[in-house]
Amino acid sequence: MSRNNPLRYAIALLIALLGVLIAYAALTTPGLSPLLWAAAAVVLAGVVAAASMQIADQWEKALVLRLGRFSGLRGPGVFAIVPLIDTVAYWIDLRTITTSFRAEKTLTRDTVPVDVEAVLFWRVRDPERAALEVEDYRSAISWAAQTALREVIGKSDLANMLEGRERLDAELQRIIDVRTEQWGIHVSSVEIRDILIPRELQDAMSMQAQAERERQARVILGDSELQVAKKFEEAARTYQDNPTALHLRAMNMLYEGLKEKATLVLVPASVLDTMNLGTTLGLSALAKNVTEGNGDRRGTAAGDETPRPPATGEPGAP
Repeated sequence: MSRNNPLRYAIALLIALLGVLIAYAALTTPGLSPLLWAAAAVVLAGVVAAASMQIADQWEKALVLRLGRFSGLRGPGVFAIVPLIDTVAYWIDLRTITTSFRAEKTLTRDTVPVDVEAVLFWRVRDPERAALEVEDYRSAISWAAQTALREVIGKSDLANMLEGRERLDAELQRIIDVRTEQWGIHVSSVEIRDILIPRELQDAMSMQAQAERERQARVILGDSELQVAKKFEEAARTYQDNPTALHLRAMNMLYEGLKEKATLVLVPASVLDTMNLGTTLGLSALAKNVTEGNGDRRGTAAGDETPRPPATGEPGAP
């Protein structure tokens, strides 16, 4: 970039004119001290020094042209040029620079329009070539990066772009580095920030993901049912070899079903024969006893000491 300062040259010209006037006064006015000549010479030297002294920052290189031809690189720090003969054409930044670029409505290999945003990290390795081989190396890098991004998108499928960003970053860095190496510029890395797809395609992909989730959930549920069935099969073998355990399990199931305010339990006759639970009358009596037992406990808790008449079938019943 150019950093010419016209104000500096204007000040130097004014000081030079002041020295000329002092010298003219010393020549035309008798009796003036010869020191005026020395003062004029100092002023003139100061003007020349002001015009020739330059300062480059630590991260900069100054490209100097002498009468339009390349003279050399100066800096960092203080350096001098020959006024009116040498000019500082460019101040080149040697630090790592970031450039963001994007490709809009670019078709992938499977004809999906996408918008891709990326960031390029680069630095000037050869300031002479960067200044002399290309008119504006910053703009050239930006255009080269956009062209490479469109080229990579056109050769990739959408699924590969979404899943393999690291591969795309490496491919972009390789392509851009090859194109900018002739300009003395090195590409450190390229990172894709975002990939935007159409709203309709986003909805379709979301529905596909939901369907896949539902399928996985059903598969897991089926596996769980299979595991439960296998456990039931193992339990059935255990009860088949041990009728007493089956009978106790059946009694526990009936008790659990009757204790929660239940008054009637319907059990198939085949289940009664299998579990050795007796007849339906026995189940009814068991249900009645459990229910009345719960009622007695509730009455006692409430403070009701009225004797309960004996139920049918109990000792002392009419």
